[in-house]
Amino acid sequence: MAGHVAPASIQIAGDYPELITSLLARADIELARYDIDHDRFPTSITECDGWLLSPSRCSAYDDHGWISDTEDLLRELIAREHPYVGICFGHQLAAQALGGRVERAADGWRVGVQDYEIVVTKPWMVPMHSTVSLIASHEDQVVAVPDGAALMARGPGCPVAGMVIGERAWTLQPHPEFVPELADDLLAQRVDLIGPEKVALARATLGRPLNRLDVGRWIVKFFTETA
Repeated sequence: MAGHVAPASIQIAGDYPELITSLLARADIELARYDIDHDRFPTSITECDGWLLSPSRCSAYDDHGWISDTEDLLRELIAREHPYVGICFGHQLAAQALGGRVERAADGWRVGVQDYEIVVTKPWMVPMHSTVSLIASHEDQVVAVPDGAALMARGPGCPVAGMVIGERAWTLQPHPEFVPELADDLLAQRVDLIGPEKVALARATLGRPLNRLDVGRWIVKFFTETA
């Protein structure tokens, strides 16, 4: 846990543990929670068979001690090839920890349902899609893939929407755990922050079909095959 869903929206589908549990529904995976944004870190990376880093409202380059400590943790996880999945902030921080670059997007917030091209396929991508439609909610993004990683997904205005790092780590910029009702509520609260025109356009996309549950299946298959 690197952050939380906005308090005013938690009643819709819960916080990140509930959202991720729902995304991985029917899987034989037990989740353990570590609130790293409150300096509650594992004592050893062997405490769990695999690791998933949640989204956060913080930026990867914010000056918080727990962020640099998490970078150390990610470098250890990846160097020792412990299975890892990063979502949004978890994608950005992994890139930064390995020497990639994270910046504010030139055109500001990317929100609503976005389409992403899958440019690298892996055996755990079942069912396979050449493109996926997922909900985005970010102002920062990865603009340079670090050494040792490969571009996995990209979308219009988002050049690095996903990465694979070796055989036991991968990351994704959009939010497969988000449901449309949650995204709509968050957008309604952020009109002043994002801008009314962009919010209106984003909310209009939320009725589109999503591939979120298939990406959830990718996460399950990845962990069950690599842990």
